[in-house]
Amino acid sequence: MSIATRYDEVLSDVHGECRRAGRAEQDVTLVAVSKTVGIDGVQQAIDAGACDLGENRPDQLVAKAEAFPQVSWHFIGNIQSRQISKIVRHAHLIHSLYEDRHAAKINDTAAELGKVQDVLLEVNVSGETSKSGVTPGLLPALVQFASGLPNLRLRGLMTMAPQGDLDAARDAFAGLRRLADEMRGGMDEQQAAAFDQLSMGMSEDWRIAIEEGATIVRIGRAIFSDDFE
Repeated sequence: MSIATRYDEVLSDVHGECRRAGRAEQDVTLVAVSKTVGIDGVQQAIDAGACDLGENRPDQLVAKAEAFPQVSWHFIGNIQSRQISKIVRHAHLIHSLYEDRHAAKINDTAAELGKVQDVLLEVNVSGETSKSGVTPGLLPALVQFASGLPNLRLRGLMTMAPQGDLDAARDAFAGLRRLADEMRGGMDEQQAAAFDQLSMGMSEDWRIAIEEGATIVRIGRAIFSDDFE
């Protein structure tokens, strides 16, 4: 099965899941995570209609964003301070911010580039030591700090659910939604209006994520891998 065919099938499934959850199709953005393929694979996904793509390595983000500047590129990987200039220059949305020092550097870099950088704050809802992200208890302080940076725009939250346990994934997604509601309640009207994104759900668990309020699902293997079932 081709990448284009798989992309079409996944997008159709996402729209169907939205309808089953009583949500509009346009409420959920499908980010095709292209980290396992090269330029040709990205081209096939774009030809099929993909307009939001995700990368977790800065060098790959740069190469693919420069090859395909017409689409929106999402950075979903671990942020390293020395790579921030590459990320900010090419990312439409950064999903994985969870440290004050990186927020400050992203803000400064965005100011130098004359842009306001949209970001999501990554939250380790499940508490797994293998997962990155700010803890729920420290999230309010990070929100307060990042909200004060003029070239940073908080768009919402991101999480990664435990693998292999759909009940635990549902708990994580529901927990992220509650945290977003709590954070929004402490914002002014303009900040709260912008803070409307929940990036949660990957190839194994995106259906549950949509049921729990995801506005962005990050799907890679179901689109780009021949062996995903």
